[in-house]
Amino acid sequence: MKINIWNSTKAVVAAATLLFTACQPDEFELGDLLMKEELKYSITQDASDPNAIVLQAQNPGHQPFWVTPMGRSTLAQDTVRIPFEGEYSFIYGIVTKGGVVQADTFKLMLTTNNLNYVNDPLWTLLTGGVGEEKTWYLDLNSEGESRYFAGPLYFYGTDDSWLTVTDGEKLPEGSDSWNWQADWAGNQWMMEAADFGSMTFSLKAGASIKVDHKVLGRKETGTYFLDAKAKTLKMTDASPLHDEARDGQVVNWGDIKLMSLTENSLQLAVLRDEALSGEGAALFVYNYISKDYYDNWVPEDLPDPEPQLPAGWEEDVSQVVSTTIKWKLSTENPIDWANLDGSRMNGWNTPSDYPDWLGTPDPSVYSGFSLAMNSADGTVVYTAPDGTTEEGTFNLDNKGIYTFEGIAPSFSVIGFASFGLTAENQLRILSIEKDPLGNLSGMWLGARNPDPEKNEYMAYHFVPSMGGSDAEDPAEGVKKMLSGKIWKIDSGRSYDVTTTWGAEQGPVIFSDYASWSWNPMPGEQYGAGEAGVDYGSMSFKADGTVVVNQRVRRYTYEEGGETVVRTGLPQEGDLLASDELVELNGTWTLDIESMSLTLSVGMLHPWSADYAVADWGATTIYKLENNALLLQVIRSEELSGEGEMPLTYVFVPAEQ
Repeated sequence: MKINIWNSTKAVVAAATLLFTACQPDEFELGDLLMKEELKYSITQDASDPNAIVLQAQNPGHQPFWVTPMGRSTLAQDTVRIPFEGEYSFIYGIVTKGGVVQADTFKLMLTTNNLNYVNDPLWTLLTGGVGEEKTWYLDLNSEGESRYFAGPLYFYGTDDSWLTVTDGEKLPEGSDSWNWQADWAGNQWMMEAADFGSMTFSLKAGASIKVDHKVLGRKETGTYFLDAKAKTLKMTDASPLHDEARDGQVVNWGDIKLMSLTENSLQLAVLRDEALSGEGAALFVYNYISKDYYDNWVPEDLPDPEPQLPAGWEEDVSQVVSTTIKWKLSTENPIDWANLDGSRMNGWNTPSDYPDWLGTPDPSVYSGFSLAMNSADGTVVYTAPDGTTEEGTFNLDNKGIYTFEGIAPSFSVIGFASFGLTAENQLRILSIEKDPLGNLSGMWLGARNPDPEKNEYMAYHFVPSMGGSDAEDPAEGVKKMLSGKIWKIDSGRSYDVTTTWGAEQGPVIFSDYASWSWNPMPGEQYGAGEAGVDYGSMSFKADGTVVVNQRVRRYTYEEGGETVVRTGLPQEGDLLASDELVELNGTWTLDIESMSLTLSVGMLHPWSADYAVADWGATTIYKLENNALLLQVIRSEELSGEGEMPLTYVFVPAEQ
């Protein structure tokens, strides 16, 4: 069976820009404006397979375009495979210097089916099978639930695909392959919880798709084609269900990678456009669940989350309470509410943070209060704000729960918020705070809300009262620790600490310190420096001076017959003029309140990151331990071309 269609009627220059929204034309030398009768093309049914329609453009020198039942094409020759019988429309056109010329719509009647096109198991998983349809939801509902995935949206490198996600293959070194499987609970900035609508793939008398974009306020009906071998999906006149924030960040929503597909789950990837988004190219991977899975989902009967206290917390608490006279409420932020995992709901840190509906902390109201606990004999003395006292005992179990006997504290702290124990006379340690020397400087204790519908604690911020203790001044302790070592960049990762969001390890940490962390090795990213390079050492002196032995690379270039030293990043053709350690002498000061460390010279760093930070002397002590110093500097958006964020460099003692 062969059908050739030739059109030769009056030319119509159509304003058909929309025909190209899903196509990116190749480079063509566009000729003069042709008339409609000059359009030459053929639409041919393959003799051995009438459901395979061969399209051939025959106007050389002009960019062709096709509108077909299976989507759009800009190929001079293409084959469209239509599984089902029925009447289908085709449009041929070309782009000329004078505009777009298109032929009349041609309607083709197919009288045969070829279900081989859709007999792959992936078609069945996506649609339910021939004659069926299947509805999918974005895996985030209006209640903020993600029922299958960690969240509705993951981020992947541009080279990732079914191979890396489903098959688990690793791509060659240098490939843009990475992922951030963002949990929505910890990253609610990515999109608001909502009823996003539905997406229905049908194989009833054709491959059609209906998408109800409720958050976008539009409904779409189109066609699609799943290439089971290539693991790609093409949509025409419809886009996959997605959020509003990224609606304008993708050039072609119909050009989709299939990342994974099961009976209950579906992951579709589209390319984030760098120009539209203002961010680097990456894959938006949207996560979907089937309607059947959503409707029949039953939440796991999980135990309540519990506070996770750091290793050695029992020893820390015992050490402090055995040498400290009293625990008192903080004068800055005495109360908050906390979730069952111990995380604070509001994060109030200063009096000005507190809302009007609660009131501002007035330390004079509760300054007389204290709990004096003796871990040696388990005794406690409660002093009320009015000065009256009660004596009792306490026990601390291995979950951090204090149980008291003989005392019944109860008094107002701020407005309606009062301090008190639970009905079981208990308070639970929710979190631990330490000063720069590693000593316990505070802890949050919580009283569980008795209402079973309210999974929360009333949280109290306890700080130790040093009284007449001869404890070392924290600032002096920090200075001693800084000046007691010569520090080098930890390129070999001798420091390695696991956190809830990832690892803390050298030489540099990129992290939001809440949900993710990236620790590139030397040679993997400019901030980490080059592999095998010793960048020098840094020595803080007790007299306030600092010596930084910094490896410096200087480049030169030729200009006007003269050799000029490059003042910025090296450019192609530059010559390495020197590669040496330079001794930088300066001063350093410590602000213990903000834990900031200011150097009059730049701190030790990889030369490859020279131009990513505006001020290498403005640092913050993120962590200081006996054998590790973690200093943060701020990456400059203007200088680096990347978003502003803290870079945390890990230093360890150098061999002396």
